[in-house]
Amino acid sequence: MSHISAIPEQITSEALLDDFMSTPSPELIRDLEALKGDILILGVGGKMGPTLARMAKRAAPGKRVVAVARFSQAGLKQELEANGIETIGCDLLDAQAVAALPRIDNIVFMAGFKFGAQADPGLTWAMNVQVPAIIAQTFKGSRIVAFSTGCVYPFATVSDGGSSEEVAPEPPGEYAVTCLGRERMFEYYSRLHGTPGLLFRLNYSIDLRYGVLHDIALKIVKGEPIDVTMGHVNVIWQGDACSQALRSLNHCTTPTSPLNVSGPEILSVRWLAQEFGRRLGKEPLITSTESDRSWLTNTSRAARLFGYPQVPTGRMMDWVADWVSSGRRSFDKPTKFEVRSGSY
Repeated sequence: MSHISAIPEQITSEALLDDFMSTPSPELIRDLEALKGDILILGVGGKMGPTLARMAKRAAPGKRVVAVARFSQAGLKQELEANGIETIGCDLLDAQAVAALPRIDNIVFMAGFKFGAQADPGLTWAMNVQVPAIIAQTFKGSRIVAFSTGCVYPFATVSDGGSSEEVAPEPPGEYAVTCLGRERMFEYYSRLHGTPGLLFRLNYSIDLRYGVLHDIALKIVKGEPIDVTMGHVNVIWQGDACSQALRSLNHCTTPTSPLNVSGPEILSVRWLAQEFGRRLGKEPLITSTESDRSWLTNTSRAARLFGYPQVPTGRMMDWVADWVSSGRRSFDKPTKFEVRSGSY
């Protein structure tokens, strides 16, 4: 992707952050112009949904962009509507309510349940497996990009270069098992009905208010230990991840198939901690030693389709260090990237 010069040196407010994250690239604008039909976003209320919805509308102002969620977060519905996005309140577990939603050609499915999964396994299975089955049956005439996760893969070594899409899933823990269940529901109904789709296996989206980089920087500022047992990670700027998700609507297959999405680098957690320590002027407290295997994905296929992400890792780190050291808002939603059991 181009326009590196348009990347700001510093992001000093949430207004600037939300504006920059939702700015569409010329490539996205071109791809959505070529896309037939409007866009329906299911499960818009998560951390990435509002960015993706705003970006879609900015990239394709002539299309209907319809956002669906329970809208339990105060102000989100009004904020999206102020950006020209239609909103519909809906519980996606209610098949009758889902059946009443408008039939729209292009679906981005973002609903899911992760944190608290271990404490409420029944809800985890319902949200991550039953809801996809309801959606896949209801919208069999649409194309569906469904958000998934690299957690469905087994751990990989750095020398493997990360798991490619050809690696067979081997999810550890109940959350990751239900994420594979989500994929299998979309896969089954895609085969049954001929529904084009794409399984968007995302690893670690980065916003300044949450994410792996935010977690590491915040631990350093607070003097908390950083466990490096999960020795390596992939990360991608949230704006880049949203852009690739929307552009994926032009790359759906029948039956649906997976695409790994993250940054192109395999990053050492120890190195990240040391680099943040340097930026923050504080020695990181590193504990444990690196396991030889981590959750890592190979994103060469996505890079071939979309080019490299617009925002490089070093710039993200500069922004996060400045954001955290300035005491700006955190979502207080740790990624728990260091958890190896799959239990959240």
